Amino acid sequence: MSTRDSEQNRMAARALRYTRVATNIGGVAARIVGSRLLGQDDADARHASALTQALGGLKGPLMKVAQLLATIPDALPADYAAELATLQSNAPPMGAAFVKRRMIAELGVDWRQRFSSFDLHPTAAASLGQVHRATDLAGQSLAVKLQYPDMASAVEADLNQLDLLFALHRQFDSAVDTREIAKEIAARIREELDYQREAKHARLYQAMLADEPLVRVPQIRQDFSTSRLLAMEWLEGQKILDYKNASQEIRNHLATAMFRAWWLPFSRFGVIHGDPHLGNYTVFEKEGTPSGINLLDYGCIRIFPSRFVGGVVDLYRGLLADDRDRIVHAYETWGFKGLTSELIETLNLWARFIYGPLLDDRRRTVADGVKPGEYGRREAFAVHKALKEKGPVTVPREFVFMDRAAIGLGGVFLHLDAELNFYQLFNEAIDSFSIDTVASRQADALRAVGLEP
Repeated sequence: MSTRDSEQNRMAARALRYTRVATNIGGVAARIVGSRLLGQDDADARHASALTQALGGLKGPLMKVAQLLATIPDALPADYAAELATLQSNAPPMGAAFVKRRMIAELGVDWRQRFSSFDLHPTAAASLGQVHRATDLAGQSLAVKLQYPDMASAVEADLNQLDLLFALHRQFDSAVDTREIAKEIAARIREELDYQREAKHARLYQAMLADEPLVRVPQIRQDFSTSRLLAMEWLEGQKILDYKNASQEIRNHLATAMFRAWWLPFSRFGVIHGDPHLGNYTVFEKEGTPSGINLLDYGCIRIFPSRFVGGVVDLYRGLLADDRDRIVHAYETWGFKGLTSELIETLNLWARFIYGPLLDDRRRTVADGVKPGEYGRREAFAVHKALKEKGPVTVPREFVFMDRAAIGLGGVFLHLDAELNFYQLFNEAIDSFSIDTVASRQADALRAVGLEP
């Protein structure tokens, strides 16, 4: 196929995607606007359900965006967040014939000769691609992640429509300005399309967690990888929810592994895994005993400037000492602007919820008496109500995935019903913290794997 033909095909795919997405979302949007103009506020639940159905039929990034929005408190109204949270990353997989064509496109017509075995049926199918189990000629088990065709076109088509969702929210509810949220989501999803970048992320995590026995990171097989095909070591493990009924000791141990997997890279290198989805990690055992977690997916990684990490630590220490000046400085470091006394108190409602377990020097659950699916909902509602009276506020883009990771991890801790001293774990993570040290470690680590500092 010529370059011109290939470009025409991409343009055609994008045009088709625009039509499908615009039709699905546009129809729901029209109904929302009509109901609002007629004063039918009680129609929100019905519209949220309709939007979920519209997005659920679209394999690709918009479904991923919908899932992500459901985890960011106050990015969308409560009815919409609850409905979108029901979407799962289990899109219908590509068939065997399609997989063969995609493998030829990535590795050439003789691709099959490079494997001793390759299962054409995926072990997992997500919003941007699917994973196949394979074995190389030396007998090593591999996980081969294959991107769906035309995903670049789908991303651009879907992200253009994302603005429509946010514009509707701003029109009817101006408490939170979501424009920076939209920019952050777009940037991260575009990065997820680049599997070579994901390979660098995985190597970065190998370096950052090299001395952490509770977390395993798979080795990347660059000889089988391209920008749309990623091969890595297959790590054996069980689903973490398989241990919901294990002993308290085991559940606490796994929750500790999760905490360290997410917060040690952030506190020491300014790097965080932005997608603590239950499918992105498994539990490995040693001699029949659960020992730690396998961290499997590295598409959604957020690299923060060291000053942002400093803001996280400042806010923690400010809340711990009830130091208002330090708290305000932390918010300003993150990029919050126009902070009045009323807005600061409103932001503190959310901060005290997120930091609550870290401020409490005792063994406890992350949120007593709260169900996993309800984690953060009550607090988000209180914040939203206050912002409608005292706002609006613009959420800085760097805040988005930090917040998402905190909520996602909290949900995992609730699923496990873990009882930990979060205060102790967090203070161990930030022991001897300094902005200069984080900046230096980060620069060295990024350069070592070929990423820009």
